[in-house]
Amino acid sequence: MKRFLSVLICIAYSACAGPEIIGDLPSGSDEPARTIYLASHGWHAGIVIRRDDIPNAVWPENRDFPDAEFLEVGWGDSDFYQTPDPHLGITIKAALVPTSSVLHIVGFSGSISAYFPDSEIIEIKLTESGFERLCRYIAASYAKDPAGNSVPLGAGLYGSSRFYLSGETYHLFKTCNVWTARALRSAGCPVTPAGTITVDNLMSRVRTFGKVIQPKPTRPDPGTD
Repeated sequence: MKRFLSVLICIAYSACAGPEIIGDLPSGSDEPARTIYLASHGWHAGIVIRRDDIPNAVWPENRDFPDAEFLEVGWGDSDFYQTPDPHLGITIKAALVPTSSVLHIVGFSGSISAYFPDSEIIEIKLTESGFERLCRYIAASYAKDPAGNSVPLGAGLYGSSRFYLSGETYHLFKTCNVWTARALRSAGCPVTPAGTITVDNLMSRVRTFGKVIQPKPTRPDPGTD
């Protein structure tokens, strides 16, 4: 019963706590803008940001990757995300029980398409104020120790990457894709988090206002040679 009530509380919080500023995208080519990217990895999508664009005072943890041109940000269930090959028990727990969560930050340089050759990539233009709100949303997701510092948890899944403890709760109605949709909504993007539980839902919505720079890869038909 306690777990059931916890889920209901989390759902209610998710429904009412979304940022209020939406539809705040650049209105023309002359308006100053910041460019970010959304890269789909099959079951979740990562937000890719040029590191030099990030205000240090807003998101100081970006300095943990001093040599990186870009940072990719993901969020998800703590056990599931940190297990390279999660078993069924972890998968079910992540779906049904409110759990702790982590941020996954990847630092890299060069072409985004070359770094993620098997991912659909969408370019998104944000206003200056929208970009700062996005950075604040990401920064607010870090859990802090008593001294006010973020809590690193070790190496990430690929490349130069790290996991960090997040202060948010993962549950069935706040998946990694819902978290990403809320991040984009905080930046002014017209995204409804409740309709983006899966990565396909999320990418489909973002295509309506972003520019696809690398299409979703086509998978060969297993029934053909």
